[in-house]
Amino acid sequence: MSQPTNSNGQYVRRVTLPSGRSIDVVYFEPLAAEAVPAPREVDELHLCPECDRDLVYPVDWEEASMTHWQVVLHCPNCEWTKAGKFDQATVDRFDEQLDLGTEALVRDLTRLVQANMEDEAVRFAAALEADAILPEDF
Repeated sequence: MSQPTNSNGQYVRRVTLPSGRSIDVVYFEPLAAEAVPAPREVDELHLCPECDRDLVYPVDWEEASMTHWQVVLHCPNCEWTKAGKFDQATVDRFDEQLDLGTEALVRDLTRLVQANMEDEAVRFAAALEADAILPEDF
């Protein structure tokens, strides 16, 4: 994801924007020159510390440094909100959990759409059999 520092002291990092588009960010200082205090490590950002539900999602995020992200978290179950600075590995694990949640939502939506279409087809067939559909209905 990141490229090593070159002879000019530049550091290049690929960042994926919320839109899905990727850009390269060029830093003009080497990675070792960064002096950022280490934030408190949090392993599971998707878990709410108040209600223990796995529903926490990011409201806003931005790159805080070359190795950390500033993220605003929110739990829709208990309305807990917190802003914090987290290292890249923690944010990557959070992103994986968000992807798993998205996949689960898409699976549920697909099943719901399928069930609704089947129900509509049954009702339409019953209306055709009962001659309850007229040309004016279209």
